[in-house]
Amino acid sequence: MDETTQPTAQGPFSRVLGGTSGSGAPAAAVLAGEYYLKEELGQGGHGIVYKAEHRILGRPAAVKILHPHLADNREMMQRFVREARVVNQIRHANVVDIHDFGLLPDGRPYLVMELLPGRTLSQLLKEKGRLPPARALAYLEPVCVALEAVHQTGVVHRDLKASNVAVLTEGVVPRVKLLDFGIAKFIHPEQDFGGLTVVGQRLGSLHAMAPEQLRGSPISPATDIYALGVLLFQLLTASYPFHSNDPLELERMHLEMPPPPPSAWVPVSPALDAVVLRCLEKEAGRRYPDVASFLAALRAAVLPASQCGTSRARSTRAFALHVAVVPEGDEDDQVYVTTSELLDGLERELRTLGFIPTVRTGMTLLGVYLLEDTSPTAPRRLVETGRELHARTLAQGAAHPGMRVTVSTCAHLGQVDICQTPAGVEVVGGPVVDIAGWVVRNGGDFVLTPEAARVHGELTRQPLTTPS
Repeated sequence: MDETTQPTAQGPFSRVLGGTSGSGAPAAAVLAGEYYLKEELGQGGHGIVYKAEHRILGRPAAVKILHPHLADNREMMQRFVREARVVNQIRHANVVDIHDFGLLPDGRPYLVMELLPGRTLSQLLKEKGRLPPARALAYLEPVCVALEAVHQTGVVHRDLKASNVAVLTEGVVPRVKLLDFGIAKFIHPEQDFGGLTVVGQRLGSLHAMAPEQLRGSPISPATDIYALGVLLFQLLTASYPFHSNDPLELERMHLEMPPPPPSAWVPVSPALDAVVLRCLEKEAGRRYPDVASFLAALRAAVLPASQCGTSRARSTRAFALHVAVVPEGDEDDQVYVTTSELLDGLERELRTLGFIPTVRTGMTLLGVYLLEDTSPTAPRRLVETGRELHARTLAQGAAHPGMRVTVSTCAHLGQVDICQTPAGVEVVGGPVVDIAGWVVRNGGDFVLTPEAARVHGELTRQPLTTPS
């Protein structure tokens, strides 16, 4: 921003949000305190978050401002004060830091927070789909460390969800920060603001809301444990435990319906099922007593099944099907839900046919069929199975109104590394898992790699569709 566009400094509000557009977006060179608002980063139910810069120091920051239509709402105003107070008390490396708090001339409060790089866990899930148990544990460990610090400070977050976890780095040990304490609550009444919640008032996100939140009953750290269970289920399956387009029906499911185990969707161990189901107990007293107990149980459930090292692995021949379901047009939550539903159905069918679902992202699926104990003619049968699955997936995608998808399927023959675990045979590596080395991006057809085409051709003596 050059000097000709900067406002003359006449105190902290030389130009303010009175110069915004009707939507609340800032005009050029708008100031909130000592920070220029440069661009909008996102909106939530309570406020708008802007990328900002200190007008003198040039320090980047994120500024959250209450929505204009909530300016006369006393409760929402006090929630902004609460959020600043809560985060200031926690002061933890895995919790977003708030630098400053202030009021605009029109009376609306704003928070100045650290500007975080990266994306949210929700965005990561949309791109990558469900995560292996060991990777889910890697992301949840720093979340649990943050949440334990929150509870020790005497606070319940009560809106824990994937979109409120910022992923700063995605390495072997991910770095994350817990966000949005706008509806957090102090556990002890003497710490809390009076009059912000009343009996029967429900705050939170419906997909992850504990039964006591829905009933308007007292909340406790166990409320966040329930949300941890929902988040773990989502990381493992790329889905929520309860689904309904009717909010009242979704509430009834949380209050009355037994939660499904993750193994109903994906191949995970009974021990991991048990961790999720204990978190999702309807009665708070039946859940884990604290975050540390949850994390210990999760580690115990995940680590034994992930210790299938190379010394125990062996190589075998396998047939592989890689399916990509790519939506056309604008991307929104419904597109991702529909794509996930198509891949979920395909994954269940592959498992029924004896395939091992090995790699799953937001739009792709790799299924592996071991050939060590099959007849020599098995590849021909599996190719025809792949053609049928491709055609059915394409037809199912076309059946969704208002949505078009491209379905691309590639069949391959190669070597995989496998080993036996308590949960069954696990694919741990090998050339077949190196998808980039063989998958053909064919733009919406069923094709064979040269390896698959050669073996299939030797068996059928018929022309084949092969990549050019």
